[in-house]
Amino acid sequence: MTTMQDVTTRERPQWCPGCGNFGINMALKAALSELGIPREKTVIATGIGCSGKSNHYINTYGYEALHGRSVPVASGIRLANHELTVIAEGGDGDGYGIGSAHFLHSFRRNINMTYIVHDNSIYGLTTGQASPTSQKGMKTKSTPHGNLEMPFNPLAVAISAGGTFVSRVFTGDIAHTKEIFKQAISHKGFAFVDVLQPCVTFNKLNTFAWWQERVYKLDATHNPSDKKAALEKAFEEMSSGYSKIPTGVFYKEERPTYEEEAPQLREKPLVSHEVKTQEIEKALEEFM
Repeated sequence: MTTMQDVTTRERPQWCPGCGNFGINMALKAALSELGIPREKTVIATGIGCSGKSNHYINTYGYEALHGRSVPVASGIRLANHELTVIAEGGDGDGYGIGSAHFLHSFRRNINMTYIVHDNSIYGLTTGQASPTSQKGMKTKSTPHGNLEMPFNPLAVAISAGGTFVSRVFTGDIAHTKEIFKQAISHKGFAFVDVLQPCVTFNKLNTFAWWQERVYKLDATHNPSDKKAALEKAFEEMSSGYSKIPTGVFYKEERPTYEEEAPQLREKPLVSHEVKTQEIEKALEEFM
């Protein structure tokens, strides 16, 4: 049995007091322990940013990738050994900006892994520049006269690109975040969780109080298998003028995973395949 103590490291978190990352970290540790997933069978890959410290505080295997590259690294780990539970983490700048191409195509592949995005609508590590999810008109260090760009809608993109598990949570509700994390990790396919969180130091607009006044949970009347309804909910945040922001599972479907469809992986993990050496001199002769 895996406990919270098992998945907690001795390292003291180096985030700002009040940062939403604390809630994400706590919820993920609780999810892993309640699911009983052995820590030696779990890998967490992170990108660059404040979220990049996440795997320092969870006692599993971890990998720190380049900026925007946590998803391809995690994908490679999963394809090399699909007996592992693989989780990628990154921020909104990391995943929706620098790593946007990886974000988009991961839904098409449907590799069996989980992607958690720490979405605070700001580049926090570099001290407060506008990110892909910053609201239009938002004043930051890089947009002193107001952000001129429309914000990126990760949920709508995920659903449209073929996502099989698309969800959103608010870090101020740790119990709900934990439950969605459990569903995402248990889902067979690429599971995406957008986590709304404040940056208490550099984002003075989207505070805990601001989110709490606006977020609500999708109830039983929402059908997560209805793609049209899921897209409508994905656009509700902007269509309501940020007065209503839904959280929960927006869309879910069952589809064969990449691992199931790749003939090299059906029988056994790639790491279990025998490595065969071949003489390649004859093949190279025509190029010499």
